[in-house]
Amino acid sequence: MQRTCHALLVGILSGERRASLARDPPMRARGRVRWAKRTGRSCQIGTLTVFLAHGAESRQHSGMRLLVIGVAWLTSAGLIAALTGSARADADSLDDVLGPREIAVGEALRGGATGASSIDLNPAGLALNRELVFEGGYGYREADSASLVGVSACDSTNAVPGCFFYNYAGSNPELAAMTVHRSTHVGGLSLSRAIMPRILVGATAKYYRFRSEMVGEANASGTTFDLGATLRLNEMFNLGVSAQNLWASTESPQFPRAVGGGIYAHVVSALALSFDARWRLDGETTARYGGGGELFLRGAGGQTGYPIRAGVLHDNGLDATYLSAGLGFTSLRFGIDVAGRRQISGGKETLIVASMRIFGPRFAAPALE
Repeated sequence: MQRTCHALLVGILSGERRASLARDPPMRARGRVRWAKRTGRSCQIGTLTVFLAHGAESRQHSGMRLLVIGVAWLTSAGLIAALTGSARADADSLDDVLGPREIAVGEALRGGATGASSIDLNPAGLALNRELVFEGGYGYREADSASLVGVSACDSTNAVPGCFFYNYAGSNPELAAMTVHRSTHVGGLSLSRAIMPRILVGATAKYYRFRSEMVGEANASGTTFDLGATLRLNEMFNLGVSAQNLWASTESPQFPRAVGGGIYAHVVSALALSFDARWRLDGETTARYGGGGELFLRGAGGQTGYPIRAGVLHDNGLDATYLSAGLGFTSLRFGIDVAGRRQISGGKETLIVASMRIFGPRFAAPALE
């Protein structure tokens, strides 16, 4: 038994950490870890404490929470996984800011993104239409009890279309029977310009602030920039490319560099199809690709409409596949969109997102000639 306990401690502690433990057993990391001395034929790994984060009802707990580990079945690798694993591995700014229209079609709107969708996927898309729109949305992800909030004001009726926006993502993943909290605040400005009727370019400048109680995640804040371009091949087909977090004042794993592109096809007046791919460049390069469609049913008189959306998404870095769908209602004054996404392989993540848009002046989309 003594050999088992000794091997476990050696597996957990390495280098300077073992030396520090030998000199001063009561060590502090994120919480307080107390290592009890071995006596006789028994060994106890002490307690780990953290403060629990504010939850959905803004509650906070403090004090000691016991973490009892059975030496007979726990290996050092198992303990490390318990301390660092979570239902959702990363706080990913590339995904947490997406709205219901993007989610419903498998994140495939880089070629046809407008309004708030262009902020997240391709800022060049702001110049695809001419409207003033205010949007607010909320999403909930069950796997890590995440709340996703976004608000924006976009005006594409001017010579240089632009958007002001703010996004918040707060999650509460569970680690070894404890709840920790991480939050991301992002705000900024997107601008677009049609340099030719068929060629649109855009850029986004944003400030972020990331805070986490997760072991191994560092707090960070700074500025970063996105670029995008859209090519209008004809009245039916658009090509879009974009790059996220190209230049950052502070490097953060939660704001990785990424590039993506896609095609958007308005095959008939009531049906649009799209396909996108995105590559994450920092660390191990991974791909995330998906596609979907939107069927737009017009109401009586043509003053209202009911978009029906569906899509599929695959992430080879997570080895995960998702199915998504969404419904909406739009009129000349406002629009409502709801979307859901369910992971069907590689996990059981469920995401629900909804938003409401309020329209100001709206004009015909810019012509190609």
